Amino acid sequence: MQLQHLAITDFKNIGSATLDMSPKINCFLGNNGMGKSNLLDAIYYLGNCRSFTGATDPMLVRRDAQFAALRATYSRRGLDEELQAAIRPGQRKIFKRNGKAYQRLAEHLGAFPAVLLSPADMDLTSGEPAERRRFIDRIIAQRDSRYFDALVRYNGALEQRNRLLRDEVTDEGIYEALEAQLEVAGEYITERRRADIAELEAIFTPYYTAISDGNEDARIEYITAEYPGGLAERLATMRKRDLALHYTASGPHRDDIAMTVDGMPVRRTASQGQTKTFTTALRFAQYELLRSSLGIKPLLLLDDIFDKLDAGRVERIIALVGSSDTFGQIFITDTNRRHLDETVASLGATGDYRLWQVERGIFTPTEA
Repeated sequence: MQLQHLAITDFKNIGSATLDMSPKINCFLGNNGMGKSNLLDAIYYLGNCRSFTGATDPMLVRRDAQFAALRATYSRRGLDEELQAAIRPGQRKIFKRNGKAYQRLAEHLGAFPAVLLSPADMDLTSGEPAERRRFIDRIIAQRDSRYFDALVRYNGALEQRNRLLRDEVTDEGIYEALEAQLEVAGEYITERRRADIAELEAIFTPYYTAISDGNEDARIEYITAEYPGGLAERLATMRKRDLALHYTASGPHRDDIAMTVDGMPVRRTASQGQTKTFTTALRFAQYELLRSSLGIKPLLLLDDIFDKLDAGRVERIIALVGSSDTFGQIFITDTNRRHLDETVASLGATGDYRLWQVERGIFTPTEA
């Protein structure tokens, strides 16, 4: 899959931009805060129906503008396809594929995948468990529409049960109905998370080993509670405690992913370089997992990827990207022209890449 053309109107700090992309390497050069990352976010938004920053839709509309619009042309499975997205504060966002609006945005997930590596990925290792659950949930939802539906059902029942707990409702019949729903959806969520994290680790570990030059042992592991009698029985048993707490303290919404280097938690003992290596290997593994299951190559978005990495790790990352047929079209941002030129040369794409200078949301094509 390739992004051929992108038009942006009033998205974040980008007032208006129209870009024709290279099918291989696309580079964006500029100081911090100029709009490089916002362009990658626009591409990510078109593929994932959300911002990678977690910003709500109203926050994506440029200040003093009434709406934001994105329009893109892709080459996908040998066909040209057009995507359009319109964001209006206070209204439901609109996604159109070849002029036809989606009835459910879930239908779009996995159709135009994009994987982004950014400095914000540090939250995967240092942030709360919810960050890591969202990470794996988004991967699985693109591969399995049933999983997305299970998440919707689970979260809906969980929200209702928590509301009852806060209101100190004691009607057992209502709780039993909701707890049965939580068990059915929760079993599928746990089953898929366990399988997909194991699959992800099998891909992640070789990537980490290659980037670290084999000097460190990195692991990821799914952490979930086991309920021998089932989740519904556990929730019924713990209902009095949950009433005192005013929230549901058991279930897959409390799961986590353990991330370690040499047996120690990344968030506590890893250096910045090790942490960046860890998240880079995770994103590469995510990319390969989606590519193999969806049958198309996602767009690879590299946002200031080489920050906090020593020269050796940078060289090994470039070698991984350049020496493999795994990765397709690539988008790279940096503040340093020399870094971009060296990266492109290392990737062997000196004759087929495009470069834009970015200044206050304006993208100016620059001689490659």
